[in-house]
Amino acid sequence: MRRPMPVLITLVLVVAAAGCGGDDRSGGPDDPIRIGQIVSLTGNYSPLGTENQKSVALAVDRINGAGGIGGRRIELAVRDDKSLPDQAVLAFNDLKADADAIIGSPFSNSALATIPLVDREEIPYLSLTPADEQVQPVHPYVFVVPALSGTYAEAALQYFKATGVTRLAVAYDTKSSYAAAGFKGLQAKSGQYGVTLGPVEQFQTTATEFGAVFTHVRASDAQALMVWATGAPAVALTKQYAASGLKIPLVLTGAQASKLFLDPAGQAAEGATIASSIGVVGDALPAGAQKTAIEELSTAFTAKYGYPPPQFAQDGWSGVKVLATAIGKAGGTDREKVRAALEGLTLTTPNGTYRYSATDHSGLTTDYISINTVRAGAFVPTEYSKAKLADLGGR
Repeated sequence: MRRPMPVLITLVLVVAAAGCGGDDRSGGPDDPIRIGQIVSLTGNYSPLGTENQKSVALAVDRINGAGGIGGRRIELAVRDDKSLPDQAVLAFNDLKADADAIIGSPFSNSALATIPLVDREEIPYLSLTPADEQVQPVHPYVFVVPALSGTYAEAALQYFKATGVTRLAVAYDTKSSYAAAGFKGLQAKSGQYGVTLGPVEQFQTTATEFGAVFTHVRASDAQALMVWATGAPAVALTKQYAASGLKIPLVLTGAQASKLFLDPAGQAAEGATIASSIGVVGDALPAGAQKTAIEELSTAFTAKYGYPPPQFAQDGWSGVKVLATAIGKAGGTDREKVRAALEGLTLTTPNGTYRYSATDHSGLTTDYISINTVRAGAFVPTEYSKAKLADLGGR
């Protein structure tokens, strides 16, 4: 039996339940399945990370309460990357020897710093951040849970084509791998959808004033402004946009599909267009397997925390479901068998139906992204997305 995981001065959660059975590389029927989680509990990305962690712990607790995986309980060890890539590396190195798999940080830069270590250690790694570089090219043991930035970009372009937007202004955070990947996704496929990009405005994560962006957009013939950002800059930009006098639509991405954006943005967010996972607007879906998966999370999460699960909570829950299913299919925690099981996995979660393969370690398509409008402080699918969502009944 392997030695216990070391305890550092960081949050460590152990979710226990009785269990037995299962064959794995550790060789003991009473040995738990050890999952490490690297998450931003402090620093700039803590609003994302705390929601990830809540849902990961909730999913683990429910699996253990139902008897575990193959009769074995999951033991979860959590490390705070402090929203810093170097801390994510330290966290991975602390977890790697004893973890059977690792769930990664919501901060793209932290995940990208960790991936070379994942490649070396050959440990299944479920990333909760959507930067495309994690899986393009494919890294054998890296699988992404949220829809990729590039997938969000293509979903937005599909919406623009359907609604007659042919000239799009873009503003993006050059210091965020998520935002940069989203912009690259727009660049790569805008021509395919008949959309011209311009002006293109850059800012950094520390930006607090966006007057120059609005001046350039106002002087252009852009029909909409799409913003790629996470955290505080998106809130500041939205508030300033509402006061700028610009009348074209403001379009934001999945990073804003949360009360963590709606609450601080307040009235300024009304009327904004925001892309999200379909789980954010699950009430709008017809009855079927997809809605059932969403309701399983929303019921449990709301009962425990008193509010509906935001985008980031859906990512954490979906990540645990994906990993647990792969371990079950692998018949244990042999890393290579779990990796192979992930590559052959098809699973419906609140984020949509994953269809991983040897050449696709992201697994989600634009079918599982909804384009919404903020109305009375809530996300409401656009007429465009209502028609798409209706097709998901039973899927």
